Amino acid sequence: MSHTPHELSEDFPEHIDLMRELKESDAHFAKLADEYHELNREIHRHETRVEPISDAAEETLRKKRLMLKDEIAQMLRAKVSG
Repeated sequence: MSHTPHELSEDFPEHIDLMRELKESDAHFAKLADEYHELNREIHRHETRVEPISDAAEETLRKKRLMLKDEIAQMLRAKVSG
C-alpha cells in the first residue's frame, strides 16, 4: 500500500495525543477528523489515478480538505491555549 500524504498525524505531530483525546471526548471534532480522513483517502485515490476525476473536481475536493484541516487546526489551537 502506498503512503497517503496529508494525514493529520503528520500535519500536527505535536498534537497526536490531543487529537486522540478529542476524538473520544468531542463528537464534533471526531466527525471532522473522520470526514478529513475519508476525504484525504479519496483525494489520494484520484491523485494516483486509481479513480481518476477531472482536475476541477479534484481541486474542489482539495479545497474542502483544506477547510476541514483549518477547522481542526483552530480547535487544536483553542484547546492548547485555553
